Amino acid sequence: MLLTIFTEPQQGADYDGLLRVATTTDACGFDGFFRSDHFLKMGDATGLPGPTDAWITLAGLARETTRIKLGTLVSSATFRLPGPLAVAVATVDRMSGGRVELGIGAGWYDAEHTSYGIPFPTTAERFDRLEEQLEIITGLWRTPLGESYSYQGAHYSLQDSPALPKPHDPLPRIIIGGFGAKRTPRLAARFADEFNAPFAGVDDARGLFENVRHACEDLGRDEPVYSTAQVVCCGTGEGEIHRRASRLGRDVDELRQNGLAGTPNELVDMVDVEATIRLLTGLARRTL
Repeated sequence: MLLTIFTEPQQGADYDGLLRVATTTDACGFDGFFRSDHFLKMGDATGLPGPTDAWITLAGLARETTRIKLGTLVSSATFRLPGPLAVAVATVDRMSGGRVELGIGAGWYDAEHTSYGIPFPTTAERFDRLEEQLEIITGLWRTPLGESYSYQGAHYSLQDSPALPKPHDPLPRIIIGGFGAKRTPRLAARFADEFNAPFAGVDDARGLFENVRHACEDLGRDEPVYSTAQVVCCGTGEGEIHRRASRLGRDVDELRQNGLAGTPNELVDMVDVEATIRLLTGLARRTL
């Protein structure tokens, strides 16, 4: 099992704060540092001092860390054109020495699109765009050096692209996640190296993984790695656990049921390799 730190800086974090978390993650033996890709806070958080761009941030962290994987969970296909996104991710991958992974999704938070002037199409169109972006990004990366890449879709068109720069080989892993019952599993089966069940309980995660498993069977491909994102609230005792849960705006009992809350020893027991594999039907490899 791999354990990765996942942060949501739109809730209130600047680059210096993210740098402290990422370098501590690197030093403490975790496997990776991932961040959300959002431009607007959610809920009662202040959001101060304001959002940070995911890939600019990861570029800085690529030069300040040495070992951990770096990536997004997940970048929205509505935020960036696929060609420039492929260039940005490949650039950060080169800067990191091949430690980047690309989590990408269709986008869902309409308020942040309105706040920053980003078009927010229908759900169907967002998934259409996501599928084309996955085709283009992987196509650009896989085009042999010296050859060009062209693509004609309903939403994007590329003509004779030099398909540069190239990321490291092996290519950055693609992560797809979400609760969609039809298109999400199909896209994961076609493109994903990893499928993530975001903040899902055991039963929900099991169902999401099964959907991807069936989609992979339909395509005749091996299943991707499975992972889950969970809220972690760790404290040395009940008092500290309750204080930290309060800062998250969560109830401790609810977090113990739907997340990971407790003392360090309790959390070690919760993410015990054999217990977690048994709970998630033998599929989970990474917890973020």
